[in-house]
Amino acid sequence: MARAACALTAASLIPVAEATSVSGRSASGTNPGIGCRSDLDRTRGRAFGRLSGAPQPTRAGDAPQLARLAPGLDATQLAKRAVPPSHLSLLGLVRHMSDTERGWVRQTFRGEQIPDLYYRSDAPDADFEEADPAGAKEDYERYLAECRAVDAALKGAKLDDTFTFRETTSVRWMLQHLVEEYARHNGHADLLRETIDGSAGL
Repeated sequence: MARAACALTAASLIPVAEATSVSGRSASGTNPGIGCRSDLDRTRGRAFGRLSGAPQPTRAGDAPQLARLAPGLDATQLAKRAVPPSHLSLLGLVRHMSDTERGWVRQTFRGEQIPDLYYRSDAPDADFEEADPAGAKEDYERYLAECRAVDAALKGAKLDDTFTFRETTSVRWMLQHLVEEYARHNGHADLLRETIDGSAGL
């Protein structure tokens, strides 16, 4: 799985008891707990929710059907690359986050021997570039299923548990990174929806 670094920090998004640096450490050197599981749940629950303007559930298992994900948009609009030359689409974002959740939690942290959903070595951007209106419903259902599988994989995990990805990495850092990913792509989703049909400020 290819993982690109994100410039955005979750420290500015997650309320904590004391100010933190980008590294997540307070001035005293203690970690106040950014990147905790509840923050991922909240951010994931809002993912792509601004497309509809409706309150979104915070648990993947209770997430809405595709029609509620982006009401008023058909499958062709969901797959539309609305801001060329970028290949981003709303459907591509859903596919991308499926692989992101699987890659970090199940493949890397838990070491499950399972394939990527969309990424291939000969097509590293297949999550975006191969987003097809015909597969929109299946892609969204696959995303929900992956979130449930990730939730199950995280049961019993502690924030200070570690695994190796290039260097020793903590579950705390991993969850913070996933929050960053969702925050970044929620912004993309806002812009894509506005470009598609003018809906803004949802």
